[in-house]
Amino acid sequence: MLEHIQAQTTHARRGKLKNAFRYGVDFLLTDLTEARPWPVSRNRFNLWSLWDRQHGGARGTGRGVQWFRDELHRRGFPLERAKLVLLTQPSFLWFHFNPVSFWIALIDDEPCAFVAEVNNTFGHRHCYFCAHDDFRPISGMETLTAKKLMHVSPFQQVQGEYSFRFLYSKLAIKIRITYENGDQGVVATLTGSRRPATSASLVWAALRRPAGAARVLALIHVQAAILFLKRAPFMKTPAPPKLAMSESPAYREERL
Repeated sequence: MLEHIQAQTTHARRGKLKNAFRYGVDFLLTDLTEARPWPVSRNRFNLWSLWDRQHGGARGTGRGVQWFRDELHRRGFPLERAKLVLLTQPSFLWFHFNPVSFWIALIDDEPCAFVAEVNNTFGHRHCYFCAHDDFRPISGMETLTAKKLMHVSPFQQVQGEYSFRFLYSKLAIKIRITYENGDQGVVATLTGSRRPATSASLVWAALRRPAGAARVLALIHVQAAILFLKRAPFMKTPAPPKLAMSESPAYREERL
């Protein structure tokens, strides 16, 4: 299974100062073991590349899927029944940057745990582990919460909490992350249909949205400039959290 998720992402700022944007992004859903079309490689330079060192652990020195397997094992997850996959934006040529990737543990094709691997533009990473205590399936009607611990935007404080809503079906993926800090915050979504990755779809993605991850980073800085011009309060970058991963303490049922 290697799937090309031609997705849409939206961000909408909450509070008195409004700002919102939407753009297309290309994600791959992969178990990192299968055969791949020629435009994408694992741990090798190509038009698109998946690098173990970029995921699962510290940025640039990750251990890939083995890291995720070890984290699940430490928590008593039934690995003998699981399939482990990664939802991520691949590197484009030599450039890599991912605001967020998701490690997903599936049992009978249902998500029973996931890790939101969050990266900021200052070189920091923090992971949020989300699952029920008994690792039962996470439905699209449930919201799992986690305390915000890492600085992501210079226009938001390191306070408040994230709420994750995760819909994973045979046809589509729909993720909603809400950050709330009093009356301030951000609502971010990622939605896309699940389709097999093909040589044609990957080449077309490179032509349609050239530069891949570099384009995403440029768009982030464009939005930062817009907020600066709107006189949004600017926060200095604090030190990253000492913990590499934190866990979702609770969930509540909501309709997606």
